[in-house]
Amino acid sequence: MMKGFERLVREHKDAVYRQMVRVCSHREDAEDALAAALLQAFRSVDQLQDEDSFRPWLATIGKRICYRMRSHPAFEIPLEYADRLAANTPVSDSDLEVLKGCVKQAVEELAPTYREVYVLVEIDEHQISEVAAKVGISEAAVKSRLHRARALVRDRLDKSICAM
Repeated sequence: MMKGFERLVREHKDAVYRQMVRVCSHREDAEDALAAALLQAFRSVDQLQDEDSFRPWLATIGKRICYRMRSHPAFEIPLEYADRLAANTPVSDSDLEVLKGCVKQAVEELAPTYREVYVLVEIDEHQISEVAAKVGISEAAVKSRLHRARALVRDRLDKSICAM
């Protein structure tokens, strides 16, 4: 089924991506959702009964991922900081340094495969295609690793920022 799966992905990923853009509302979220959906579909491909059902099946997986992403924002800001931001009160330099330290620590705690992709895309601002070529993996693998890295960083930031 591996070759069949690759063929189905080539045939349907663009159409499913367009659906993800509409559902997720942001191109970046749609890319993350599609990468996660493809990974989940690959893991569950043995459950697919009919190749004609692949596109709606993949779209359903992707939509569920988009809905989950929407219901779990990147990270929640502690109330004292949210109040300052709402009032346009500047965040102090010491608060900013603490926040930078939290982000740095969250990135450092990533597994090396995730950290490498995260740093290249999010910090060094390289394109997905450039990172894929540099790391020697497919663009889909870069997107998948980036999606997972973002989730891990968000989770770590949720814990560290909310503990402030």
